[in-house]
Amino acid sequence: MEIFLDKRAVRQIRLSAQDAIEEGDTETLREDILEAFTEEQVEEIERRLDSGDFFEFLTDMLDEWSGDDVDELFELIDTQLGDVGIDVKFEKKTAAVDPDKEDEGKEDLDEEFEEDDEDLAEDEDEDLEEEEEEDSDV
Repeated sequence: MEIFLDKRAVRQIRLSAQDAIEEGDTETLREDILEAFTEEQVEEIERRLDSGDFFEFLTDMLDEWSGDDVDELFELIDTQLGDVGIDVKFEKKTAAVDPDKEDEGKEDLDEEFEEDDEDLAEDEDEDLEEEEEEDSDV
């Protein structure tokens, strides 16, 4: 059987795995991995598992995961499901940052630079005014 996980599912797992690495908690990660699969896919996986329990399978897999490398987690998912005859295909590897949010970050940086430029312009104006006052005092 072949299972295809789309970009959204891969991105969600990546983000959740990164959170798990930072916080040391795999509960949410396990639930997010489970939610990446459709109900039909979970049922098919459970038919192929000795235990018949995908949630338990994920728990065991996450116990095996080192907890510090997102790519290793995807390799584990692929390997462990491959062992029960399921070929998992991941849509193109995506960045951990949502592209829309990445653009927002760039806009924020642009705004910060514009504010810095305005502050510099104000500082230069103040310096010029001080020089003019000193010149007029002489």
